[in-house]
Amino acid sequence: MAEKDMTEKTLESYNDVFADIINVLFFGGKEVVKEEELEQAVMRSIYKTDGKLREQERDTAKYWRKHNIRISLFGLENETEPESDMPIRVFGYDGASYRDQLFYVKGEDGKYRKNNNPRYPVATAVLYFGTTHWNKPTTIYGCVADNLNDDMKPFVNDFKINLFEIAFLTEEQTKMFKSDFRIVADYFVQIRKNKDYIPTDTQMKHVKEVLQLMSVLTQDNRFEEAANVIEEGDEPKNMCEVLDKVEQRGKEIGDEIGEKIGKEIGEEIGREIGEMSRAKKAAINMKMKGYSTKEISEIVEVDIDIINSWFSEIVLI
Repeated sequence: MAEKDMTEKTLESYNDVFADIINVLFFGGKEVVKEEELEQAVMRSIYKTDGKLREQERDTAKYWRKHNIRISLFGLENETEPESDMPIRVFGYDGASYRDQLFYVKGEDGKYRKNNNPRYPVATAVLYFGTTHWNKPTTIYGCVADNLNDDMKPFVNDFKINLFEIAFLTEEQTKMFKSDFRIVADYFVQIRKNKDYIPTDTQMKHVKEVLQLMSVLTQDNRFEEAANVIEEGDEPKNMCEVLDKVEQRGKEIGDEIGEKIGKEIGEEIGREIGEMSRAKKAAINMKMKGYSTKEISEIVEVDIDIINSWFSEIVLI
């Protein structure tokens, strides 16, 4: 998960991608959040449990500002498999973000007082990339269902995650994306529906980041290898060109493996021929000195039939 999250953070850390995801999933494609209004948020928070300080970290989080006023915090969490405790995790992330708003400031008199900044809402989207439906709890009630009785339920606040199944987005929703995330979403929708992917000519902006993400989510290292060999000025413009590079890289790897195997086999055959040639020469010398065929076979460790075929060649000559 760590490697996957790190790669996803790289793509989603771009404001154009982040804003695009929020606008499509939260606001139906309307351009409510503009990329220039976003700023990176602190993704780590500290909490205490069992007498020890522990750290929790979001995948990606950004503040939304208007006129230099912080009006919201958005978070993105990425999952490729359903996670049973996801509501509890997100509840912890959002709670920490609310708690961070209650900081104290030092006044001119040297005393600390609670800040008077306007409080702002926190919203987190869980992006699920699986090709089967999410089958784990989406609420706190679901997580604690085994121990939540009817008498206690009215006093326990529920919490529901904002879950988005990327592979199950409609074609209309996928086309709403304007950033490189549209390519990612389209890939998973096609794989879920058709078990295959036909690339489009949609232009990419963050080429390497898209390829690195695809590599991790698909477990196909050829995407990352294609990203690693991209040279400045020679970047593929769309997924059609990317897959051409992936196919070419696959061919190159196949050729390299074939050449290596061929070389190893050739060397092994050469060694065997050399050893057999030396055994044949030794066998003939021993035959000339009066050794029996059985004795020769045991000494040179070669089958008697092969020994006899060598001796028949001598007679023919």
